[in-house]
Amino acid sequence: MEPGSPSSPAGEQPPAAPPEPAVPLRPVASQSRFQVDLVTEGAAGAAEGPKGRSPSPSPEQEDQGIAPPGDESTAAAAEEAKGRFRVNFVDPAWEEPAGSGCVISPQQAPPQGSEAAMNGYPQNGDTLLSEGSLHSAGTTTHHYYDTHSNTYYLRTFGHNTIDAVPRIDHYRNTVAQLGEKLIRPSLAELHDELDKEPFEDGYANGEEASPAEEAVSKHVVDNKGVVKFGWVKGVLVRCMLNIWGVMLFIRLTWIVGHAGIGLAVLVIGMATVVTTITGLSTSAITTNGFVRGGGAYYLISRSLGPEFGGAIGLIFAFANAVAVAMYVVGFAETVRDLLVEHNALMIDEVNDIRIIGTITVVVLFGISVAGMEWEAKAQIVLLGILLIAIGNFAVGTFIPAHDKRAKGFFNYQSEIFYENFGPDFREGESFFSVFAIFFPAATGILAGANISGDLADPQLAIPKGTLLAILITTIVYTGAAVVAGSCVVRDATGNLTDAIISGTAINCTNAACKLGFNFSSCATTRCSYGLMNNFQVMSLISGFGPLITAGIFSATLSSALASLVSAPKIFQALCKDKIYPGLHVFSVGYGKNNEPLRGYVLTFFIGLGFILIAELNVIAPIISNFFLASYALINFSVFHASLAKSPGWRPAFRWYNMWISLLGAILCCGVMFVINWWAALLTNVIVLGLYIYVTYKKPDVNWGSSTQALTYLIALQHAIRLTGVEDHVKNFRPQCLLMTGAPPSRPALLHLVHAFTKNVGLVVCGHVHTGPRRQALKEIATDQAKYQRWLIKNKMKAFYAPVYAEDLREGTQFLLQAVGLGRMRPNTLVFGFKKDWHQALMKDVDNYINTIHDAFDCQYGVVVIRLKEGFNISHLQAQEELCTSQEKSAQPKDIVVNLEHSDADSSKPSSKSVSETNSPAASQDQKVMHMKLTYCIGCFEHNADEEDDGKASTQPLLKKEVKGSSVPLNMNDQKLLQASSRFQKQQGKGTIDVWWLFDDGGLTLLIPYLLTTKKKWKNCKIRVFIGGKINRIDHDRRTMATLLSKFRIDFSDITVLGDMNTKPSKDNIAAFEEMIEPFRLHEDDGEQEASEKMKAEEPWRITDNELEIYRMKTYRQIRLNELLRENSSTANLIVMSLPVARKGAVSSALYMAWIETLSKDLPPILLVRGNHQSVLTFYS
Repeated sequence: MEPGSPSSPAGEQPPAAPPEPAVPLRPVASQSRFQVDLVTEGAAGAAEGPKGRSPSPSPEQEDQGIAPPGDESTAAAAEEAKGRFRVNFVDPAWEEPAGSGCVISPQQAPPQGSEAAMNGYPQNGDTLLSEGSLHSAGTTTHHYYDTHSNTYYLRTFGHNTIDAVPRIDHYRNTVAQLGEKLIRPSLAELHDELDKEPFEDGYANGEEASPAEEAVSKHVVDNKGVVKFGWVKGVLVRCMLNIWGVMLFIRLTWIVGHAGIGLAVLVIGMATVVTTITGLSTSAITTNGFVRGGGAYYLISRSLGPEFGGAIGLIFAFANAVAVAMYVVGFAETVRDLLVEHNALMIDEVNDIRIIGTITVVVLFGISVAGMEWEAKAQIVLLGILLIAIGNFAVGTFIPAHDKRAKGFFNYQSEIFYENFGPDFREGESFFSVFAIFFPAATGILAGANISGDLADPQLAIPKGTLLAILITTIVYTGAAVVAGSCVVRDATGNLTDAIISGTAINCTNAACKLGFNFSSCATTRCSYGLMNNFQVMSLISGFGPLITAGIFSATLSSALASLVSAPKIFQALCKDKIYPGLHVFSVGYGKNNEPLRGYVLTFFIGLGFILIAELNVIAPIISNFFLASYALINFSVFHASLAKSPGWRPAFRWYNMWISLLGAILCCGVMFVINWWAALLTNVIVLGLYIYVTYKKPDVNWGSSTQALTYLIALQHAIRLTGVEDHVKNFRPQCLLMTGAPPSRPALLHLVHAFTKNVGLVVCGHVHTGPRRQALKEIATDQAKYQRWLIKNKMKAFYAPVYAEDLREGTQFLLQAVGLGRMRPNTLVFGFKKDWHQALMKDVDNYINTIHDAFDCQYGVVVIRLKEGFNISHLQAQEELCTSQEKSAQPKDIVVNLEHSDADSSKPSSKSVSETNSPAASQDQKVMHMKLTYCIGCFEHNADEEDDGKASTQPLLKKEVKGSSVPLNMNDQKLLQASSRFQKQQGKGTIDVWWLFDDGGLTLLIPYLLTTKKKWKNCKIRVFIGGKINRIDHDRRTMATLLSKFRIDFSDITVLGDMNTKPSKDNIAAFEEMIEPFRLHEDDGEQEASEKMKAEEPWRITDNELEIYRMKTYRQIRLNELLRENSSTANLIVMSLPVARKGAVSSALYMAWIETLSKDLPPILLVRGNHQSVLTFYS
């Protein structure tokens, strides 16, 4: 560093510094340990430039705040050094021996040059890195950076911070040839409080790198020997060679003869419009982000998604493979014609094509396998020959015709131009048939894009090379058409005897007569020369005929070589994405260029097979349509992406328009039918079939396609539109907030609710996380994606909504208020019955009951579902994991056994919930043991009355046994596993018994009706039970039958319960009293003051006065249970009105006892209470 530089505060030349260790661009995930040390030395030593540095202080000096010798600016910079710290990265291989307690200091690290040490960073925070320096330098295994100066986290704007400055490497998806993906500091690293051990286990605040990040951090890209092409050699040359095909030399003059100069130029112009629009669309897509290998497949799949991409990718790769055979056969036919002309056939005309074609494709295969560099050199040679042939043609037009006049060539003549300007269609030809013949010549515009992975800068090369190639080739085609139409007449005999003196011929007014030849005999006899009859007109015009033949060879071979290279590249990209799993074997690449050798072999054999057929007139239209289908989808991709208005659609190429792209897509589809209608239909059928297949297979990819963006936009627009429409009773549908916790933990609950909401209403799986806030929030972030994937994988049309709260009630309150969007909000709260309530901590029971009250306060309907065996199988799912992950001590194993039994009886819809379970009768020892259990298994699993926190398997664990379990399943657990899949089975010819005792608006009746519309429940009949009086049973039955018929709900029977108010049996009353005994206050047996104090502390207790007031309601619940067991014990499902307890008047324990008594010892039962707003109507 020069004296007086800004980085040297004193303006003096600092002392020479010893070599410093290399500092990497940034700490990477593979460096598994680092520590933070405060830095207290002066700023000068830390602020040296790359060409000179002051010695760093020793650890002892640093700890004592002593500056190194020679640093005279320590005192002046002491204040500036406050708050700085140094992060030391230590590779385990360079640590001191175990037990030493020391880590190698920066001074002990292996020395490197000063430039490497600074890694391209000056002290003022500016970045001077080259692309090559984006990788970690050197082999140094001890790394460090100081947050003040020579760090990756630069001293940002003069402020000491670990916040990272913007860099392109933070935004990379994977390792690319331009550099490694770097990880910016997480929000937790910047925002969370630092622990005492802030970088425990090597990651800040306990964060761990993902496997992908670790793989990226360990991978260093080696570009040595990789061949990358620029826009000229990679795109321009290839596109021109493919567009200048055989059509230029053989068919263009024939097109001019039929269509005339005017319409021929129009044909070329129409083809150019289609290809130009496609080129503009291609340019827009390629400049909207980094482009990898795969050509048209990559562009379409990343824009429209894997469905369209997978369909087009396969047929486009196949089209290129067959195109190899088409071009090679064209070459072989030309060679055969030369052999026939010189009477040198080897066998016969057909077999000679096969022999020549086979030899040719073998040679081309050898060139392509040799590598892209050799293939590119061959293309340059072929382009040179082609340009010479075109130049030869242009020169020939100025050479005096002389003996060529008899064959119709007269140099430039205005008479010929005027005569040939208009059309002269013969032999059934028309404008569209001529256009269909010409258009395949324009299908080479993606030749450069097809090798996008081999381009140095695809975003620059593809737009520039493709559009320039279209411009150049269009000019050449148009010029050739005008030149041929201006120099050659349509018909000529080739006989010199037809020469006449100009103007002497009778009845001859055409251009030839004016120029001294009478070709009028061609009107009655087919002639051999002229634009209409001779395909070798360009050879006739050219200065040296054999050069045109060489041009034909060059055009065919270059196109064949380009297709032979394109097909494997596209196919490899398709196979890498695993759209078609069976084809993954072809994704393997070899060498520095990742050459798809297996794809080359496959393409070679496909091409060879079609060459041996030797007749491609049938397959040619299909191949052209395959190319056009790709063009159509590229254009549609741009329109679709623009229509979706995704913020990620920001092409650097601005010269496109979404409506012009749509027009281009329509034109491509129209041209498909113009070329060949049946081939167009076949192409569409193939694309549709592949699209359906890929859609059905649902490949696990997410490319941020425009389909995804448009789906979001449409959903958003419709959701907003719904908010402007008032709800109508005819459109009511149950939209359920289902408190499942982790969805896999209660499959039976989820399947039953899904049965009556599938394709009808909304289901949101609520999951309340409790416990330490920081840990719970991390789990929520992980669970959100994991459990939503689980729902999708198991074909559950539901959403997952986790929330953090102090307890179940608070979390449910959050969900009741916040879940949903506009009209798509839940209106019904659904959860499982808390089967083990009498053993649980009564605080939890109180929260459970108050959740029902909260739902009613929010105008929600409530459904409580009880299954005799219970719902929660999370303890069975986690048993194997617990047994292997915890220390192998007797206590955890014993606890797991206890855990099984309690979990089997649990259906509480909470998260990890409360960390202790206890009942009024439980001992303190049991409480302590449970607390030990909670500590042992941490926040990953929980006890019976707790919800799974999200660490359970994401697979549907409905197996009959838990493999590898160290504790055998007891009978209750076996029954629980069987019951967990109960609602996934066909229900058969059973009944759904509806006990519609109270009018709640009709929800109690609507749910069973919706169930009977589903496939698994369609054979079940609805039986309706209502309350009534003995002397009005028939009247009440007829009244209900009339109501149900008006609601258009089928039923098999109506039963009126006239004895519902009969006193229940003494045994059942005694059993109820025994059940509630532990929860009673017994205030009449004690002092009033003590009783009031206990009631205030434990409001859930049942008072004697309360029990007396609600004695008749208690008897009704007991009696209803007797009637249920008498009438509905064989039903597949019972749906019954949920009794309502007045808030603040009925204690939680008594209300819970009512629900327990009403629903015990019965088939699956739904206790339903709507919000008393009508959900059924008989009006149209």
